[in-house]
Amino acid sequence: MTSGLELGDVYGASIERIKVQDGDKPRLGMTALMWISHAERPLQADELCHALAVELGSTDFNASNVPSISILVDCCQGLITVDKEASTVRLIHFTLQEYLFAHPEISNRPHSAMAEFCLTYLNSRQVEALSTTPAPYIHNAPFLEYCSVCWGVHARRELSDSARTLALKLLQEHYSPASTKLLLKQVPHLDLGGFYSCPPFNGLHCASFFGIAKAVAGLIEMGCYDINERDFLGCTPLAWAAHNGHEEAVRILLGREEVNPSQLDNNGLTPLSSAVICGHDGVVKLLLGRQEVNADEPGIYGRTPLLVAALFGCEGIMRILLKQEEVNPDRLDDDGRTALSLAAWNGHEGTVKVLRGREEFNPDKPDNHGQTPLSLATKRGHSRVAALLQARKAVS
Repeated sequence: MTSGLELGDVYGASIERIKVQDGDKPRLGMTALMWISHAERPLQADELCHALAVELGSTDFNASNVPSISILVDCCQGLITVDKEASTVRLIHFTLQEYLFAHPEISNRPHSAMAEFCLTYLNSRQVEALSTTPAPYIHNAPFLEYCSVCWGVHARRELSDSARTLALKLLQEHYSPASTKLLLKQVPHLDLGGFYSCPPFNGLHCASFFGIAKAVAGLIEMGCYDINERDFLGCTPLAWAAHNGHEEAVRILLGREEVNPSQLDNNGLTPLSSAVICGHDGVVKLLLGRQEVNADEPGIYGRTPLLVAALFGCEGIMRILLKQEEVNPDRLDDDGRTALSLAAWNGHEGTVKVLRGREEFNPDKPDNHGQTPLSLATKRGHSRVAALLQARKAVS
C-alpha cells in the first residue's frame, strides 16, 4: 500500500504537471481543484464547467468560454473523475482532499475567490436579464442555483475588497426574485406559495440571511433600505439574522437606534422567538440586551420565549431566560400548558432536568385538557422523562 508520504509526493507531482501545461489548461485545472475541494456541495458537471467560464469582473458571461467536462478531466491530470450515476465531479480519492487542505497555499483564499466568481456571475447582464422572470429556465444557466444559494456562505467565510464591492453592487438594488426563490427553497418548512405577489426580499434581507457583516454594515451606511422593512414572510433583516444565528450581523443591526427588535413576522414570531426556536444562545443574549425586548412576551399560541425553549428542548436558552427578572416561570400557553408540560410532551430529557429542580414546576399540574406533564410523557412513550417526573413526585 502506498504510504501517506508517497501519496503526497504523487499528488504534489500531479499538481506540478497541471501548472506547466500549455495555454489555459493550468488555470482550468487549478481552479477546478479549488471548486471541487471547497464547494458547499458536490457540483454537477455542467455547474463546474459554467463556473470555470466566469471571467472575474466581467459584466458579460460568455457561453463560448464554457469548457467540456472531458477537457477539465484532462487538465486536472487524473486528479478528478465524474460520477456517472450522480453526474457530479469529485476528487479521485478522499486523501487528495486531505492533501489539498493540508497545503492551503495551493488555493489562495479559496472562499473569497469563489464568492467573487459567484458574484460576477450574478452581476452579469445575461443573468440579470434571466433573473427578472419569475421562473427562469435554470437548465440554460446551470450555475445560477449554486451561486444564489452559496455565494453568501463563501463570502461570510472570506470576503476580499473586490468581493465586497461586487456584493454591494448586487445587493443595493432590488434583489433578484429568481435568486431569492432558489435561496429560500433551501429553508426547511418554508412555504413559498404566492411568493411573487408578496413584498420583496431585498438586498439587506439577503445580506442578513447569510450573515455577511460587512455587507450589512455597508448597505445600512449607504441608506439603501428601510432597516425594518418586512419581506413576504413579514421578516425583517434582524429576523433573518437572528433565525440563522449570525451574531455579528445581529450586533450591527441592533446597534441602530431605529431598528425594531420586536417586530412580529407573519407567523407571530419575534426575532427573539426565532432565535430561541433555532437554538442560537448567543443571539438570544444579544437581543435581551435591548431594553425594548420583552423576554416574557407571549407569541403564537400564547407561548413566551421560555415556553418555546421548553417545547424545542433548548436547555442553554432556558437557563438564560430563567435568569431574566421579567420572566414568569409559571406562565401558561393557550392550552394551559407549563414549560414542564411542553418539555415532557416532546421528550426533552435535559430540559426536564433543568425544570424539575425548580419549585415552580409541578409534575401534576393539569393543562386545559386534564393532562399533566407526567401523563403527557407517559402517553407519548417518553419513558426516561416519565421516570424523571416520577422521581420528582417521590421527593415532593
